[in-house]
Amino acid sequence: MERVAIIGASMTKFGQREEWIQELLAEAGLDCLEDAGVEADEVEHLYVSNMASGEFEGQTGVMNGLAHDIGALPAYTQRIDQTSSSGGAGIYAAWQSVASGASEMTLLVGGEKMTHRTTGEATDVIASLTHPVEYKTGVTLPSFAGMTARHYLERFDAPRESLAKVASKNHKNGVDNPHAQFQKEVDVDTVLESPIVADPLRLYDFCPITDGSAALMLCPESVAREYTDDYVVISGIDGATDTHVVHEREDPTVMGGVVESGEGAYEMSDREPDDIDVAELHDMFTILEFLQMEGLGFAEQGEAWELVEEGYTERDTGELPVNTSGGLKSKGHPLGASGVAQGVEIYEQLMGEAGDRQVDAEVGLCCNVGGFGNCVITTIMETGQ
Repeated sequence: MERVAIIGASMTKFGQREEWIQELLAEAGLDCLEDAGVEADEVEHLYVSNMASGEFEGQTGVMNGLAHDIGALPAYTQRIDQTSSSGGAGIYAAWQSVASGASEMTLLVGGEKMTHRTTGEATDVIASLTHPVEYKTGVTLPSFAGMTARHYLERFDAPRESLAKVASKNHKNGVDNPHAQFQKEVDVDTVLESPIVADPLRLYDFCPITDGSAALMLCPESVAREYTDDYVVISGIDGATDTHVVHEREDPTVMGGVVESGEGAYEMSDREPDDIDVAELHDMFTILEFLQMEGLGFAEQGEAWELVEEGYTERDTGELPVNTSGGLKSKGHPLGASGVAQGVEIYEQLMGEAGDRQVDAEVGLCCNVGGFGNCVITTIMETGQ
């Protein structure tokens, strides 16, 4: 099987945008075509990662509309919905379309429009991904996060400040990301003094509600060489599903989907955790950064907080920079776009195009989580040769 390459990437400004979903998707899609040097009519498959345009805007058929708006007719189109991991699922689907030989030029665009809804309305749309029995009791993802964080801190004797340091680190990284929703530093004391949302987690432990879009262009490696000498390859990718009912898990601090998808991606790429130079993790809540670090083998169970305390994940000085983009915490979390934007960040890091965020990296990993670990996609990328 020929390796799948990425030859172009783009990302809109994340935040509160006036544009609606179709406009946001078109903005990223057109920018990606330009970055890749590909004409719209060369696109054979067009995938749109989007969780809830129908629920948020009453807008469906976004994939067909995008093909029309950017001139990609008669490309095959498909919408990818895997809740908050829709972006990662889109990368997997786009990879499959190229790896299978079904398409020689596949454009993936992920996007969501959310900020026109109130926080309560947006939270309710997102909470609809939980099991119906849990949903009826008023369970939301923030409540899962709070309970898991409390259990983790007490079980592993971790200081509350360690979670605050995740938020502070990612905000610091976001300052240098021109596309991030929040480009301001937040110190640990500010995190600890912000309003409680789901004890022990506070306002700055959570990502914001966000509008935005991101895109990637995928093709076989042989085709990539016809367009450019510099590209990135997807060397490993896998997805997995954990229990839908969170309380059925044997250990609430272990995300089985992260473990399984990570093992699959490592095996495909013939890589190990120590080979990863930079990682984008799904920090919808600060506690998730700990759980993914451990599930992906960057830390032993219950020890991720110690690595954060030691500065292991810092961008400029750490051995494994995590969330150089600012993460969902600072960059923002437009549901369908987030996993694609993770891929954009890793692509730019490997291409040496990350500007002030640039680190020394040849192998990168991104992990996109749906719900509270209900479904997960892990992707490993490397510089092309």
